[in-house]
Amino acid sequence: MKYPTALLTLPLLFAAPAMAADAQPRPDQLAFRDIYKELVETDTTLSAGSCTLAAERMAARLTAAGFADSQLTLFADPAHPKEGGLVAVYPGTSKTAKPILLIAHIDVVEAKRADWERDPFRMVEEDGYFYGRGTADDKAQAAVWVDTLIRFRKENYKPKRTVKVALTCGEETNGAFNGAEWLAANRRDLIDAEFALNEGGGGDSDGKGKVLGQSVQVGEKTFANFRLETRNPGGHSSAPVPDNAIYQLAAALTKIGQYEFPLEMTDTTRRFFAEAGAARGDETGRAMAALAKDPTDKAAEAIVNADRFLHSNLRTTCVATLLDGGHAPNALPQRAGANVNCRIFPGHPIEEIKAELERVIGDPGVTVTQLPPKRPAPPAPPLDPRVIGPMQTLVDKYWPGLKVIPAMANGYTDATFLGAVGIPTYGIPGMWGDPDGNGAHGLDERMEVRSVYVGRDYMFDLVKAYADKP
Repeated sequence: MKYPTALLTLPLLFAAPAMAADAQPRPDQLAFRDIYKELVETDTTLSAGSCTLAAERMAARLTAAGFADSQLTLFADPAHPKEGGLVAVYPGTSKTAKPILLIAHIDVVEAKRADWERDPFRMVEEDGYFYGRGTADDKAQAAVWVDTLIRFRKENYKPKRTVKVALTCGEETNGAFNGAEWLAANRRDLIDAEFALNEGGGGDSDGKGKVLGQSVQVGEKTFANFRLETRNPGGHSSAPVPDNAIYQLAAALTKIGQYEFPLEMTDTTRRFFAEAGAARGDETGRAMAALAKDPTDKAAEAIVNADRFLHSNLRTTCVATLLDGGHAPNALPQRAGANVNCRIFPGHPIEEIKAELERVIGDPGVTVTQLPPKRPAPPAPPLDPRVIGPMQTLVDKYWPGLKVIPAMANGYTDATFLGAVGIPTYGIPGMWGDPDGNGAHGLDERMEVRSVYVGRDYMFDLVKAYADKP
């Protein structure tokens, strides 16, 4: 999923819409819309849907466009037959240029019809928006990638680089089968690429048609859950003693709640704080720019820390999210437990954070156990001008006056698995969202029609810009 960035707070940036609000869709846009609609209307929830069916439908469209069977790989783990995916390959002419990989997840978060105004698995165009589960996260991007390959075939396009598309399942459900993880572990050759383009970047708007900024996601945190647990012989509640499993756990959680991981910066976050801070022109912006120059500036850090996103963007964070304990209302607790969710700054292995939690707690009677699945912790991809440069060139074309600002995600995407096997992965600019997050993971998910159509054109041009240069 796309995680929000502080670009929403940049009041001075504005680019004119690249497509008039009342413009009629072009024939090629309507053809794309049909792909988008089919994906949205294919239920790919873990509980009742099938990513495999969605992948098969996209493969059928590519076959109809002229792709050979050898260029399409449908894959599924036998233990997870409905969680399959697709890799499609459009060959380049160069024998030396490395491919580029376009990745998107096709699974979606659960959606209950009774809670929605509209059927979540029927794409509805209304009031300038496309509504439906997955319209924003992440089926618009998946549809663009499929549409891009079909357009290449129709144009008889001859890129220098091979262009690959991977549609995968499992990004939205921690612990479920994950297609990107499976490909990285089992078919690394199939997705081999110099770099990959993914979700996570994009534009922010004021919700009224003004695009305020465009970002590229360069790096993200690692996700990890830890189980904290205390045990005790217990006894009758009529004779309490200080040695209490719940009190012991509460003391440990209080220490974690009061602990602040140290401030850190990557090349990406330093540039983000400098450029986004300079664009803001307010007290927080000045403090951001000051921290980019001097990360030891405590006065600036105190100002920045008042913003919850910026605070988290500067450090590892760990927070209690679940709590349980005791076995009867008239008995001393024999066991108490809590889940602590950590979002780990790049460069730190999960084992290091576990050890730090144990140090902060300082009580051997509180066990700390890392819960599966264990995510890799790859380094952030480089701020490669060969990757960032074409993004900025095309932003100049589509949104004159805007600057592509690199940002690190506080959450994570499937870039985690690609980065771990040596494929630098970037969340690209293009489509923009509203300040409220467009209902992603929530009710009545939607994407602005102009955002989808203009973003599609931007993404198509961006892929060509990379594919044309070895």
